[in-house]
Amino acid sequence: MTESSEHTARGPKESLLSAVSTGAFFILIGIIFAMKPNLFNNIIDFFQDFSMVNVPNTENFVLPAPEIPGDHLAVYSAVGLFSLIWGSFEIFMLALRFVIKSPLNKKAETASNIVFWLGASYLINVFLNDSLTMTLWFAFWAVLIMLIGLTFVIRAIILAVRR
Repeated sequence: MTESSEHTARGPKESLLSAVSTGAFFILIGIIFAMKPNLFNNIIDFFQDFSMVNVPNTENFVLPAPEIPGDHLAVYSAVGLFSLIWGSFEIFMLALRFVIKSPLNKKAETASNIVFWLGASYLINVFLNDSLTMTLWFAFWAVLIMLIGLTFVIRAIILAVRR
């Protein structure tokens, strides 16, 4: 499909929402980096701390993880803040989708995005805090995977109920 026919199929209002969303994303990233001036170095330190570690309560099962997960609270805090603000922004986007009468699949996608981003923010605050251990690090990822599954189920339910 060419760009002009894709624009026609989606409609100018959907293209406008995409532009607003993309702009808001970059603004939010800029704000977070401005609020946390050492964040870039913290992110580099976070990834440099990764190695293959034994998953707690398993025998000979290794996965990548930071060697000391509790040393990266600044990164977790920034990601948690991003998730909270982006999830809140998605609520605004869902309201706009109802106003401009977006297709159902776009509304369902946005609704599931709200659940994911606000859920991720909550999980980050619960798991990735001062008392973070290797066990909690891997528990966080397990619960985050379940959250992803939940968002797919929510999207499917919305699409099934409305059809």
